[in-house]
Amino acid sequence: MVNIGVTGHRVLTDVEEIAAGVNEALRRIEEAFPGETLTIVSPLAEGADRLVTHQVLARPGARLVVPLPLDKGNYVAGFESDESRREFQSLLDRANQVMVLPPAPTRGEAYAAAGRYVLDHCDVLVAIWDGRNAQGRGGSAEVVSEARQRNVPLAWIHSAGCRPGAQKPKIAHEGVGKVSFERFPEQRSRRQDEQG
Repeated sequence: MVNIGVTGHRVLTDVEEIAAGVNEALRRIEEAFPGETLTIVSPLAEGADRLVTHQVLARPGARLVVPLPLDKGNYVAGFESDESRREFQSLLDRANQVMVLPPAPTRGEAYAAAGRYVLDHCDVLVAIWDGRNAQGRGGSAEVVSEARQRNVPLAWIHSAGCRPGAQKPKIAHEGVGKVSFERFPEQRSRRQDEQG
């Protein structure tokens, strides 16, 4: 079994390009870990978390582990719409394991704890990120930085970013949907497997 962690922005543009990048990253993970069942470790936040989760769960036998940063009621209160809350519940219903993380003093610290949980429990991290510095606690930049410090294999899908406090991406990013692989395991050939 290979555990895939996810981090990324809540507001995404160019979703088709990003989804193609996610599929490329998942194909590379499947090549690097042939025959392994995929498990996605995701807090199911809006945007990147759910996009990656949907694509992993489309693969046969895939599993879902959900670390909730807050109790469910408090968490869903921060979602943008009833449709978003329904999507969250639909994914949560498919989870193989759900746990609520210990209480944190602030919402930001709760999200940071969820990011650490994802890193503690993944073999590879998929990040949908604009490459910019952190705008707050528990954000994508912070999780990616920690993953790099820990030498966690990273599949970074380039995306556009939001200005601080904005709800729509306004910062263009060259190569949206492009995937950069860092510290990624090389694909094992069948011959290598046969030779042991």
